[in-house]
Amino acid sequence: MFNFLLEGNASGGWIYIVMIVIIIAMFFFMSRSQKKRDREAQQMRDSLAVGDEVTTIGGIIGKVVSIKEETFVLETTKDKTKIRFLKGAIRSIDVKMADVAASVLETKAAEAAAQETPAEVEAPAESTEENK
Repeated sequence: MFNFLLEGNASGGWIYIVMIVIIIAMFFFMSRSQKKRDREAQQMRDSLAVGDEVTTIGGIIGKVVSIKEETFVLETTKDKTKIRFLKGAIRSIDVKMADVAASVLETKAAEAAAQETPAEVEAPAESTEENK
């Protein structure tokens, strides 16, 4: 099998060894990146909450109305059509309900702060020689 290593032409043998090492290294890096993507997808599925708007791998867009261990129910239209999916069918979480709630609270806090500050009083116009 490795007769090329035993023969006098060692340069040809080293090329095969280098190619094998490169292939093993490529396999290692590809499997690492795949594990990272799998871990991120699992974190996304674990962070799913009622009220989130999601897109499924089939292209269905809707709002999550209930969650069980491995499934969730998606409400899709104004007619309140509900479909049950596996959590693995989620492509992306488009709108997190927690983010929407936080932005609403920030807006209300800003409006309340604006109402608490007194209205600016206009400064009286100073008389100048041009006005005389």
